Amino acid sequence: MVAEDEELTRLMVRTQLEQLGYEVVGEAETGEDAVRVALQTQPDVIIMDIRMPLMDGIEAARQIVSQHPCAIVFLTAYAEEELVNQATAAGAYAYLLKPFRKQELAPAINVALTRFREMQTKDKEVRELQEALETRKLIERAKGILMDRLGLSESEAFRRIHFMARNQNKTMKEIAQSIITASEIL
Repeated sequence: MVAEDEELTRLMVRTQLEQLGYEVVGEAETGEDAVRVALQTQPDVIIMDIRMPLMDGIEAARQIVSQHPCAIVFLTAYAEEELVNQATAAGAYAYLLKPFRKQELAPAINVALTRFREMQTKDKEVRELQEALETRKLIERAKGILMDRLGLSESEAFRRIHFMARNQNKTMKEIAQSIITASEIL
């Protein structure tokens, strides 16, 4: 997707993207349009100007990324450090200064997509680790309840949870949660 308030620049970026083999799924002239179009089209990459009417590209990027994570390449004529920092905080994965050459666009997109995919992979790993930790805590708590209430050893309590999960076609986390809930009721 291309979000740029200058029509000539927007057309040039679109043409260059198409020549590079990319499909442009949408265009926007204002920051508000960028948010609307991005949420409708759900692009993988957005080439976005920082200075646009109604809403700047930085705020538009924040709103887009909060609802549809994607790689953002900011396109701007301004190279102030504060602006670069704000763009990075808003979700920029690459930054191109105007005027840019066609040869600079493909590497910027590749860098942005690579960084974005790496971040998505790391986020997924963190979520999986958090889920594993939560499951482990629940199983440990459920084992403690079974050990206390039924006088089982730790390994016997674990085997019982495992056996119940297998027989009921549920996860050990679900069984552990059931044991904890039942103990709270009783």
